[in-house]
Amino acid sequence: MEEFWNNRYKEKEFAYGTHPNVFFKNTIDKLNLDGTLLLPAEGEGRNAVYAAKKGLEVIAFDISEEGRNKAMELARSENVKIDYRVGELNQLDLKKNSFDALALIYAHFAAHEKEKLHQDLAELIKPNGYLILEGFSVNNLELREKNPKVGGPANREMLYTKQEIKDTFIDFEIIHLEETLIELKEGNFHNGLASVIRFIGKKKA
Repeated sequence: MEEFWNNRYKEKEFAYGTHPNVFFKNTIDKLNLDGTLLLPAEGEGRNAVYAAKKGLEVIAFDISEEGRNKAMELARSENVKIDYRVGELNQLDLKKNSFDALALIYAHFAAHEKEKLHQDLAELIKPNGYLILEGFSVNNLELREKNPKVGGPANREMLYTKQEIKDTFIDFEIIHLEETLIELKEGNFHNGLASVIRFIGKKKA
């Protein structure tokens, strides 16, 4: 997968654009978040840079060195600083209960590791901290077949359901949880009608 993402991100053009994800942006603005934010699987940095512009202290990571290069380029162009690391979660020195918020934006993981990764990530959030998630739902497979440009995994096990969110993030109060159809317009690889899961959770004290 590292080679796949490096190949995608090494092009000059930003694969998913430079604007933040709409749900992420609106949630950050609505909650008026401050403090520390963790962004796993952050790719080319569009969400990290937006959060940094809003005054958040941002730590991001991804397995792609090319993604980091693009993210740092974007941060420089917007005159903000982000802490962007390359590696898997278990290779990073991140402490439990240390982040005010964590966002998973189209962060899709292999079936054999997804549940544990989600649990390990949840442990990094402080009590009363927030988890923000938008990702493709299992029902996106049908839409993807009709329009491959919408993007997302072809493997059902990597996709989200509302029940999975409830079962995995049991230590979070559900502020918002829905499956909805949206029109994606994010760079070259997220375009068209998509079925997504959107979740905002607040970690129980």
